[in-house]
Amino acid sequence: MTGLTTTATPIPSSPAWGKCMALALAAWIASSSGSPAHAAHAIAQYGEPKYPPGFRHFDYVNPDAPRDGTLVLANPNRLTSFDKFNPFTLRGNPAPGLGLMFESLTTGSSDEVASAYCLLADDIAVAPDGLSATFHINPKARFTNGDPVTAEDVKFSFETLKSPKAAPQFSVYFGQIARAVVVDRLTIRFEFKVATREMPLLAGGMPVFSRKWGMRADGTRVPFDQLAFEKPIASGDYVIDSFDNGRTITYKRDPNYWGRSLPVRIGTHNFARIDYKLYSDATARLEAFKAGEYDVLVENVARSWVRRDIGKRFDSGELIKREFPHHNGTGMQGFFMNLRRPLFKDVRVRQALDLALDFEWLNRQLFFNQYKRTDSFFVNTDLQAKGTPSEGELAILEPLRKKLDPAVFGEMPKQPDTDPPGSLRANLIKARELLAQAGWTYRDGALRNAKGQPFVFEILDDTGGGASMEPVAAAFGRNLQKLGITMNFRTVDYALIQKRLDAFDFDMTSVRLPDVQVPGTEQVSRFASRYADEQGSDNLAGVKSPAIDAILQKVVGAQTREQLVDATHALDRVLMHGYYVVPHWYSATHRIAYRNTLGYPATLPLYYTADEWVLSTWWKQPAGASK
Repeated sequence: MTGLTTTATPIPSSPAWGKCMALALAAWIASSSGSPAHAAHAIAQYGEPKYPPGFRHFDYVNPDAPRDGTLVLANPNRLTSFDKFNPFTLRGNPAPGLGLMFESLTTGSSDEVASAYCLLADDIAVAPDGLSATFHINPKARFTNGDPVTAEDVKFSFETLKSPKAAPQFSVYFGQIARAVVVDRLTIRFEFKVATREMPLLAGGMPVFSRKWGMRADGTRVPFDQLAFEKPIASGDYVIDSFDNGRTITYKRDPNYWGRSLPVRIGTHNFARIDYKLYSDATARLEAFKAGEYDVLVENVARSWVRRDIGKRFDSGELIKREFPHHNGTGMQGFFMNLRRPLFKDVRVRQALDLALDFEWLNRQLFFNQYKRTDSFFVNTDLQAKGTPSEGELAILEPLRKKLDPAVFGEMPKQPDTDPPGSLRANLIKARELLAQAGWTYRDGALRNAKGQPFVFEILDDTGGGASMEPVAAAFGRNLQKLGITMNFRTVDYALIQKRLDAFDFDMTSVRLPDVQVPGTEQVSRFASRYADEQGSDNLAGVKSPAIDAILQKVVGAQTREQLVDATHALDRVLMHGYYVVPHWYSATHRIAYRNTLGYPATLPLYYTADEWVLSTWWKQPAGASK
């Protein structure tokens, strides 16, 4: 069971990227700003990229995979319809799979945490001072209309994405890129406001599209934020073949795709066609899969995996269930509180709410003991803070001591548990004490503040996706009721909840922040004070902390892996002590059910999402092939 994914528009990630109304930014970090200027086929966070010049393909692909057949998929997220082909704007619902059409100057590999290999570019040079990076575009690179990809197109893409006509997240991610300069027809230089390790990789990961996208026959242009069903002119290996009524869309491989022989493309995108069918709700979607209407189900609901993903096609072997391990940081999923509401301003109130969630009961009764409790914003990685602050962390935290809760300098918070000797009763007693300290006492049948106002709030959830939080919220609400708190649970359509989250019109909601392997600019967009009041931003909780702002600068400015780890530990420590979220749970495996006509590489990637892995490296088995 998962929560609603956060609202932002994604930026390129490895191995592919797409608009799924979720931030999927992999904060790629480039070479040291103090290193000599160099030109290369790839750049890496520290040291050298895993794959040397002249490599043939990534290790986790099958270079001999069949390249034919159709892959049929269902809704990859909770959207049940679409009304545009532009994944870069805030308004409207984009079609699934649009990421198949867009490429960037570089792309990452899925067995390294931070690397960027040439894709549209064929050469990368980082300046000695780290304040610029120059990319030479492969002269073979072509858009789907046959036009060559030029430096002017890259500049146009950059300036469009940073403009008010694009979703505001792009101006955040690319905000430290001062300008894009056309050096010549095939050379583009990005100049940076600051020299950080991630800047060249953020620039290289920017999606590129043609200046002709949206041009009318008379030479006038459709405003970028009004592009709807104008088909994108991009450089990817798929194009839109057909679509129907905002409910189905089919992509076909571009027979003239320019990059099929590139090392980063060998063994990838093996299907000739990809169909998406959007179902009205989770039940219809599951029953359609069991009836054989589509090929792959990525299961996020533990109960469904055990109790509902069964039937005659599973029994016969036509449908297969398997759990695939991954090494991703699992991100933060939880009930996010909106600190713009006065109710949640006091950290003691937020901590009390955390104490009322009985994870152990939920894991036994609802999740079949398939999960672990989330206790960090960087869980399942070495970036998770533990114990007391290290010397490196203290060097960051001590100058901020007056701005921080003294508890930050002690042990990391431990999530409450109810396994003996712990108990829900003990947790609720502690919660009651914290609430009393914050001015909330029980009288006249409810928990009330000094003005007599009752403690009442709403959890906002969407109606689809198969991962409804209603059973969890009901159990949470029963515990809160024992404290005199009234929690109302409300469900609305996914498209409406997206608009409400963009406008920060909620009390509490269930969200999952996508994981990152190398924290960077995306952390700024999530927690920096300057984005707390910018509608549509990723600072969903409304965090405003000068101390966190200072630590974020340490994160994005880290020059060594050790500095990055210390800064991220400090950030994690302060965020967890802030109790902005009632953390949920995580799993270190992907649960995938699939038709037995599909194949996948023997070597699994390390860092990957299930949907993108299927799209990028699986294939259709030839008739008669062994399963």
